[in-house]
Amino acid sequence: MPRIVPVLDLGRLEQGASERRTFLFDLRTAARDVGFFYLTGHGISAADTAEVLDASRRFFALPEADKLAIEMVKSSQFRGYTRAGGELTKGKADWREQLDIGVERPAIEQGPGVPAWTRLQGPNQWPATLPELKPALLAWQAKATAVAIRLLRAFALSLDQAEDAFDPVYRAEPNHRMKIVRYPGRDATGDNQGVGAHKDGGFLTLLLQDESKGLQVEYDGAWVDVDPLPDTLVVNIGELLELASNGYLRATVHRVVTPPAGVERVSVPFFFSARLEATIPLLDLPEELAAEARGPASDPDNPLFRNVGTNVLKSRLRSHPDVARRHYADLLETGASPAEIFQNEIEISESRVVLESRSSPSAANTRI
Repeated sequence: MPRIVPVLDLGRLEQGASERRTFLFDLRTAARDVGFFYLTGHGISAADTAEVLDASRRFFALPEADKLAIEMVKSSQFRGYTRAGGELTKGKADWREQLDIGVERPAIEQGPGVPAWTRLQGPNQWPATLPELKPALLAWQAKATAVAIRLLRAFALSLDQAEDAFDPVYRAEPNHRMKIVRYPGRDATGDNQGVGAHKDGGFLTLLLQDESKGLQVEYDGAWVDVDPLPDTLVVNIGELLELASNGYLRATVHRVVTPPAGVERVSVPFFFSARLEATIPLLDLPEELAAEARGPASDPDNPLFRNVGTNVLKSRLRSHPDVARRHYADLLETGASPAEIFQNEIEISESRVVLESRSSPSAANTRI
């Protein structure tokens, strides 16, 4: 059976005009078809990947008390440690322990009229007993950011846009986030849901896997394994690219199945996104691509917003209700769901799309 998830070499971008055109076509095809691909030629060394995986394992080997000292519930930025079963996907527990970090920036002073999503900016939490973790993860964050920007610029070219088309919505202060994740074996969990079926919310996700299997992508109604390949990163399309391309590119549903008994899986997902204050406009696609763009998919219980900060906060509130109760009680006091909390944004977003769709066949008044 041929491999459904293709392997793409980023180095082909630098191998002359003909190879560059072919690579861009392959990139666009992979993103539209399955929404996932393996990436080689990314420039991150085997030593760098080994270092971040080793640092991750050392963190998870710490005593539970050391990890709980930086538990996510202490952070209004949704940064820190989450024990297995502490995060939810569609209301069901994910059986993985993880550490979330974001961009190290000062917290924004709060007050009347300040949007709630501004609370997402702020510091990370780091374990006092493992000081070497911080430089290891921040170094990986920097390397992954450089790869993500190269890829995002390639995506712009593949859609017949200027190479810097996305720069205005991420330049200077991109909102990226990463995790280190450990999936315990089935003998240590209450379920086979490592992480439930979902889409990612940013532009691109770059995933480093260890040698253990478990990642699956939904394709033509079936689950397809995305097994580890040496020296690759797994890349998948996020909902912001789906929004910007009016659904031409595909953010694909994926999940992780709990490893077998006695086996653990460690991974490092990196989520590259836009500035929190940015609004995602629609690309002015060429006519032949626009004809195939049928609008982004949207779940009424998990709607998409063009405002990045609103989109990120909605997702975080759903996934971490303990953090929401402690730090966002003012938003939850009515008992509304995250989707209902942002109902006004939903209505604004829908109105914009309707107005844009009436203005031209490719649905865009506000364009990059």
